[in-house]
Amino acid sequence: MPAIRVLVVEDSLTVRKRLVEVLTADPELEVVGEAEDGKAAIELCQRLRPDVVTLDMMLPVMTGLAATEFIMAYCPTPILIVSASTNRGELFRTYEALAAGAVDVFEKPSAIELDDGWDRTLVSTVKLVSRIKVITHPRGRLSGLRRAAAPAKAASSCRAVAIGASTGGPAALVEILKGMPSDYPLPILLVIHIASAFAAGFAEWLDGQSPLRVRYAQDGEPLPRRGEGRVIMAVPDRHMVIRNGRLWLTDDAERHSCRPSVDVLFESVARELGAGAAAGLLTGMGKDGAAGLLAIRQAGGTTLAQDEATSVVFGMPGEAIRLGAATRVLPLDQIAAALTAMGGVPEDKP
Repeated sequence: MPAIRVLVVEDSLTVRKRLVEVLTADPELEVVGEAEDGKAAIELCQRLRPDVVTLDMMLPVMTGLAATEFIMAYCPTPILIVSASTNRGELFRTYEALAAGAVDVFEKPSAIELDDGWDRTLVSTVKLVSRIKVITHPRGRLSGLRRAAAPAKAASSCRAVAIGASTGGPAALVEILKGMPSDYPLPILLVIHIASAFAAGFAEWLDGQSPLRVRYAQDGEPLPRRGEGRVIMAVPDRHMVIRNGRLWLTDDAERHSCRPSVDVLFESVARELGAGAAAGLLTGMGKDGAAGLLAIRQAGGTTLAQDEATSVVFGMPGEAIRLGAATRVLPLDQIAAALTAMGGVPEDKP
């Protein structure tokens, strides 16, 4: 089997050499090019056509964000962001790159000393990302233009919507939320898998992309009433559940190696709200959320899953569909309209 061809983009010579050393030590990987700025990254990506790109965000000449936007628009290639960016501005650029089509984000080591655990995780992540079939992803796709969806039965009795997402989730969420009306009446409970080191500012960033307010959950807060629509996210490394009309954050064991877990949220929603629940499972690796979506359907709730053609990774929604958990399977550009109808809002409402 041919080796996986990797382009390494990093402006720090020391870090770049470390990345190249770790990657070339694996016989299944071949570093075919190195770049120290975004412009060179684009040129090498077009010329070498690598299977995967590791990309820093803070680059001279052209930023990692700009390089991501160009690569995904003109020579789509799986991109793994490898970054140590933790301040607000740099985190926001990382989220923008994920929304522009980068597949995942990986934290640089805090020091350059040898760390076998970090090395192994980097290699396995690069291999995983290289297998993802990305599509052309110009930023124009995120303009928020809504498209017609298949007719959906308005569910005015719905009490709340729960959404789960993982790999590819930031871009999917931006497109969905930009298509929602600002007066959407239902609370949306959200779990997304994102590395803890990069999760701190995600709710604030998403709030800036959405007509609905977005914030992290507070332990013990009441579930908002109908008419108080907003997006409430699980905080990093805590499960979010609904119990006795309130949202709780727990340190219970990981589910599917995830905390927060989509299944944990969905199962609590099924128990608490039953037929008054609606839920959607979006693009993501693994199977977290599939069993929980089935629980909501079995409790009488309304469920949907993102289709394979528009999912960056069809793992989570694919498993839900296999279990018979989804009442509807929709492309990404129809999900906002479907959720709008679930809230009892006409689908053609601007």
